[in-house]
Amino acid sequence: MSKATYPDNWYAIDKALYSRSVRVFSTVKKVLSVKMKLHAETQIQQGDIFLFNHFSRFETFIPQFLIYEQTGAYTCVIGSGEFFKHETVLSRYLQQVGVFPTDHHRLFSLLTAQILRGRKVVIFPEGGMVKDHRVVDDKGNYSIYSRMTGLRRKQHTGAAVLAQGVEAIKIIIRRAYHQKNHTQLVWWKEQLQLGSLDQLLASALKPTLIIPANITFYPIRTSENLMLKAVDFFSDSLSLRHTEELLIEGNIMLKNTDMDIRMGEPLEPFDRRFFGSHYLLQQVMDKAQSVDEIFNLQAHPKDWYQRCLGYYFKKAANATRDQYMEAIYLNVTINLSHLASALIMHLIKHGQAQIERQQFFTTLYIAVKLLQSNASINLHRSLLNPIDYSELINGTGTRFKHFIEEAINTDLISADNTHYHLLPKLLEEHDLDSIRLENMVAVYDNEAKPITQVYETIIHALAESEDVDQQELAAWYFEDECRDLTWEHHAYNKPAYDDINAQETATADANPFFLDPTDSKDNGIGVLLIHGLLASPAELRGYGEYLVKQGYTVMGVRLKGHGSSPYALQNQSWEDWYQSVLRGYKILKAHCKRIFVTGFSTGGALALKLAAEHFPEIIGVSTAALPIKFIDPSFMLVPLLHGTNKLVDWLSSFEGVKPFIENPTEHPDINYRNVPVKCLYELRQLIDKMDDFVPICTMPVLVLQGDNDPVVAFKSAEEIMGKLTCKKQLKVIPSNRHGILMENIGGTWESIDGFMKECVSETNVK
Repeated sequence: MSKATYPDNWYAIDKALYSRSVRVFSTVKKVLSVKMKLHAETQIQQGDIFLFNHFSRFETFIPQFLIYEQTGAYTCVIGSGEFFKHETVLSRYLQQVGVFPTDHHRLFSLLTAQILRGRKVVIFPEGGMVKDHRVVDDKGNYSIYSRMTGLRRKQHTGAAVLAQGVEAIKIIIRRAYHQKNHTQLVWWKEQLQLGSLDQLLASALKPTLIIPANITFYPIRTSENLMLKAVDFFSDSLSLRHTEELLIEGNIMLKNTDMDIRMGEPLEPFDRRFFGSHYLLQQVMDKAQSVDEIFNLQAHPKDWYQRCLGYYFKKAANATRDQYMEAIYLNVTINLSHLASALIMHLIKHGQAQIERQQFFTTLYIAVKLLQSNASINLHRSLLNPIDYSELINGTGTRFKHFIEEAINTDLISADNTHYHLLPKLLEEHDLDSIRLENMVAVYDNEAKPITQVYETIIHALAESEDVDQQELAAWYFEDECRDLTWEHHAYNKPAYDDINAQETATADANPFFLDPTDSKDNGIGVLLIHGLLASPAELRGYGEYLVKQGYTVMGVRLKGHGSSPYALQNQSWEDWYQSVLRGYKILKAHCKRIFVTGFSTGGALALKLAAEHFPEIIGVSTAALPIKFIDPSFMLVPLLHGTNKLVDWLSSFEGVKPFIENPTEHPDINYRNVPVKCLYELRQLIDKMDDFVPICTMPVLVLQGDNDPVVAFKSAEEIMGKLTCKKQLKVIPSNRHGILMENIGGTWESIDGFMKECVSETNVK
């Protein structure tokens, strides 16, 4: 089928086929490994014309059905005329689901009628796949590479032309309504093939809005995939273009990939007030004999009025095009690969061929923290969730390792024990069909380049990393700990967890706390407080406030999984709890050279492990109600119950025979009322590990134990005293309560005061 044989009108949308296609699309979304996330508030309802960047073929089929899922509005798409050259199953399908060929001689007129019927239109204004994401030159001008001409060109103005034509028609319809020109209204209704004048007027009252949108894939992988292997098996050879597309886009579909679809603020095609009173517009539109004339003002003007209006329209279309293309590119979802790539390209372009690994890590971490406070930058959720980025300062983390491995495997960088070396290939030119395979760093860099604030932040972070303030870093680490709790609440505050969450009564502030004494009272000693199992930092907040008044700097850590939901705790290991302790210690260490550690119950075991591994900074440890032996002998059956749960989970879709047991807590405003069996199993694992680290503790240890503790047997204190080989003291507290530290029963706080002063005196003597 050639351009000349297209019918004047186009095929009606087959609503039944469209609905089936949407259902298939919904099913395919679940099967594929692409996690689509739509970031749009009201734009998807407001918009008429939706514009998307174009990086893969896969994304071409998504916006149309996604908009329908969200709004119920049928959506038309402008597709390449290549699809309609021949009568095929595919061409017939596309015709029936609202795909219009780019080279249809009445394209804009047909789409105008669709919009005025309440339908939406999707356009890819770049006009093709922009594989290299290179859309900005060194001067900041927007343009893209044209495969047809081999040159760079401006993006298409088609969306702007369509929008201003639709809005011009609406202006004249509204004018005719106010002038009670019934004849003209009927004429427009027939031209647009609308069902009634009411439909015509309702459409004319709505402003025509363009919605610029950006699709960002993360991560982008170049490793081989099953799709390529299957095609290669049945084909003698594949062209570079097809090989590249199968590798990149096959990995998008077949491996875990985030697809963020972010919609910008609605744009109007021009100043409606200006054109609404424009004499030229009235003269041209009143004499128009068809909708087609509106879109032919520049190519085939019939008189002076049309020529002048065509000139204004062209000027307005260019301005609108620049506006929506900038909005598209500014709505990219920035991720860690963008930041790392921007840093690498900045360095090598400025003649720096290597960077110390630690400076690289620190620069990226600082950049993340600075960008988090910039509301105008759209950050990928992995740059907002500390579980994904907080270990970046150490050069660890799955996402960072993936990026580095990709860069090393494609010979863009090399690494030794102390430095990353930036290789010359980073600056080599690659054609459109090889750059995604050969230089993914350049692709990520190109994608982020329109957002100048990202580059300014990277440069600032690089300068700051050379002499970073440790207390400033510690403040960011503390912020990450607070942010982590917020993310846990977000993750587990869902209907799926209501069965347990609804039974919880904890209302106390579960955030970690950092208490800094006044300068006049600061004694230079830090105290790290570690709460017990099922509790939160609120358990020791009162004690922390007592300590800071004495001049101590106090850090109260939050053990991972605590203070949010028992379901969160169910997914943590004792090693995760210990990592929380290490992060708290790192924060406190930036302020104090000497640190004392106090842990309650499970926190006591974690305190001893920390002390065993961080001598001589830690000058002493106190543990209260440290759990080794328990009053309830059934606790010994926990490993067996956990093993049964794991077996049931493996054999069926159920969580287990008994994933939670009730906790008759002394402090229902702080502690969970439901105990995950998994966390009791983890506690048992930690207790078993104590034989490895308790004997190697070298600093003084104070053991506090209630004589009638209803949870922890007094034998626990006797056993831990037997395991310790350092200087040690046992303090028996008369109490029939478990929470001796929180409640300061029997002068617990004062007992620790005296012990800490002894530890400080000993270190002063040394």
